[in-house]
Amino acid sequence: MGQTILELHDIVKTFPGVLALNGINFNLLSGEIHAICGENGAGKSTLMKVVCGVHEADSGTMIVNGKQENFSNPMEAYEKGVSIIFQETSLFEEMTVLDNMFLGHEMTKKAGPLQIIDYGAMRREAEKIFQRLNTKIHMDAQIKTLGMAQKQMVEIAKALTFDANIIIFDEPTASLTQREVTALFQIINDLKASGLGIVYISHRMEEIFELCDRVTVIRDGQYISTKNIAETSKDDLVADMVGRKMGSYYPKSETKIGEEIFHVEGYYDEGFLEDISFYVRRGEILGFAGLAGAGRTELMESICGFTGRAAGTMWLEGKPLEIKNYKQAMENGIVYVSEDRGKYGLIVDMTIQQNISLPQLERFKKGPGFLDEKKESEKGREYIEEVGIKAPSPDFLVANLSGGNQQKVSVSKALALDPKLLILDEPTRGVDVNAKAEIHKIISELTQKGLTIIMISSELPELIGMCDRIYVMKDGYIAGCFDREDVTQEKILTVALESKKERQEG
Repeated sequence: MGQTILELHDIVKTFPGVLALNGINFNLLSGEIHAICGENGAGKSTLMKVVCGVHEADSGTMIVNGKQENFSNPMEAYEKGVSIIFQETSLFEEMTVLDNMFLGHEMTKKAGPLQIIDYGAMRREAEKIFQRLNTKIHMDAQIKTLGMAQKQMVEIAKALTFDANIIIFDEPTASLTQREVTALFQIINDLKASGLGIVYISHRMEEIFELCDRVTVIRDGQYISTKNIAETSKDDLVADMVGRKMGSYYPKSETKIGEEIFHVEGYYDEGFLEDISFYVRRGEILGFAGLAGAGRTELMESICGFTGRAAGTMWLEGKPLEIKNYKQAMENGIVYVSEDRGKYGLIVDMTIQQNISLPQLERFKKGPGFLDEKKESEKGREYIEEVGIKAPSPDFLVANLSGGNQQKVSVSKALALDPKLLILDEPTRGVDVNAKAEIHKIISELTQKGLTIIMISSELPELIGMCDRIYVMKDGYIAGCFDREDVTQEKILTVALESKKERQEG
């Protein structure tokens, strides 16, 4: 690690009624990967948006590469060597890779009295950058044709066209497969080795300890601590983040597991799902593990009627079950909570009570064409208390909640339908460690009340910590099953990675 290339002193930022940042201090060295941790709403992304000119600080000092700066827009930050790569990329989908990389600072050449865009020079520069990143992407491809990992590579390449020496990654792995995460980490380490300073924001503790050199913790908009990764632990970081020592990250209660409640036999969809059979018992938490693309989400969406009926047989409480659409699934007591709460789970511009009542408006009718708003509000307040949603009232907009509390609204919306079987797809994706523990506690309490839960998760510690049994899927079929007392991460990964031929020979 080398010299200091970014310094923040006493940064203050307020929004109407909210003190978002209160005297934050931070510094970044060249050749360093410096993590920023904190709960949802702690101020991490706001601080980085101040650095990049998206927001302007109310007070405080920022020094970039030895000069005091105050960027009024992201382009100014780019030009001074500072770039941010958001979880959701800021690229223009209809434009090509090359056009996105040089947008706003195109290379030009003279053509008589005119200055025209020099596509040849831009292409040569882009080729050098992608070679440096050890990445092959067709520069004439439209962004909309690329996967998330490739889009992130384009964002990184775009930053390097400005000769950036400070790159900020904001939750970069949330939508990536494990293979893509490994490739991204290699590129980040290569950038570090070339002398760039990297700011890394993530809720995933294992990534921070694998990748980073130092970590700064922010809580409620205030600076808490900066520590060398080698001199701290997960428990210490979490204590700084939440203001107390955590108990259990996976507070699973021992639950009496009852009779079989749901059974799938010979479920088959050609080229998609292959002869799947499984069962789940009353009060059980049944996990589904597997690498991205293994078919876990596709299986549950098919069972719930989102993607059309596959061949095979299903029973619920011993009775044959036929589901052609999600409305039928809900009517039979099977409720699904999507991994993408923003796209499929919630309408964020509506209130908590409106989101909870939306799937069952018939229950809240008050005469033809009218809703019983009092009843709707009472139901919203009931779940604010039962699930622990941190909001002042049921008519609070979901868009103004933290990620963890939005997820609690998604769960509340499902619970209000009185399900017999609740399917949770990545229930803690994108939420901080404290919110994760709270959601795990809610899940555990629900099973004590007799609810049956199927949980899909890409986080193996979460599955192992919370589930009674775990099925492992690969390429659209079930490759193995483990009981709680026998399962380990190594066993799950071995099954998830082995080929069908290896499995059959074994």
